[in-house]
Amino acid sequence: MTDDGARLLPWAGPEDKPCFLLGDGTGYVSRIADAMEAAQLGLAAELITEARRVLAGRTWTSGELHLLTVELTEALVEVHRVAESRGARLAVRGGGD
Repeated sequence: MTDDGARLLPWAGPEDKPCFLLGDGTGYVSRIADAMEAAQLGLAAELITEARRVLAGRTWTSGELHLLTVELTEALVEVHRVAESRGARLAVRGGGD
């Protein structure tokens, strides 16, 4: 997030660089970003449930653990981006850090 109130979007641009949006948060791209954030958080919650199920069974293969690690890492990157974006927007609204 920049000091001018730009919103960090929940997707990356070329070369995995962050994408930002200027505006009041009510436009079309903001609504798409909100929907994407909700989907990313929902998928992360589902993945947590799946990870708990796999690990509780204690019968996983190395391939299953590898896939689970890859999926959890991808979800963590997305959730981190959402948290960073929302935290920055809260700081701008509240005037704090």
